[in-house]
Amino acid sequence: MRRTRTRILTRTALAAGALAAVAAFAPAAGAATATTAPKTPVPAFLEPGDLPPHSSSQWFAQSPRHGQPELPLFCFEEVELPAAGTWVREYHTDLDTTARQLVVETGGNAEAQALAAELSDAAADCAADWLRENPGAGAAWDDYGTVDAADGARVFGVHVAPPQAGTGVHLFGIGRDGDTVTVVVWGEMGDLAQAPVTAFKDTTATALTKLGG
Repeated sequence: MRRTRTRILTRTALAAGALAAVAAFAPAAGAATATTAPKTPVPAFLEPGDLPPHSSSQWFAQSPRHGQPELPLFCFEEVELPAAGTWVREYHTDLDTTARQLVVETGGNAEAQALAAELSDAAADCAADWLRENPGAGAAWDDYGTVDAADGARVFGVHVAPPQAGTGVHLFGIGRDGDTVTVVVWGEMGDLAQAPVTAFKDTTATALTKLGG
């Protein structure tokens, strides 16, 4: 009986020791996994001071967010963006002027070039498309030309005037740097005559320069 009891105790002690050894290594393995987990790097976005100056307010910015915009972008509702590669940052003033920047990381230069072309076509067609959906309203647009930065950009302006409602004006800067596309949007109440086109072109150039590092 003594020998049997001794053997049982010895085996129990060895088993307990083995479990203790496994438990001792388990947290370390978990910690190593948590430490080495890859993180998606945040693209370089515009800062508030990079946006066209406002006459009576400073700009404020939210933190960049990974994923699709919470609300569809005006003029680009039908453009499909890759959710895994899309980032967005929102900007606002104390008044009605707002801005937004999208950064879309694609699978390659050809895919980025096609996406930039699709976005540019959507901006150019926006006023006409909006008028068809809003009979009795008014709309206008303008192509403000190219921006010489990275692989190039183009700036568009769209003005909409719903019946019995306030008018709105939007500027869109659409550009590409390699396999990455960015869309910069500025908007407020008003019309194209008051849009800060020159300053917005500078903003678009800055956005592309930042993407290139």
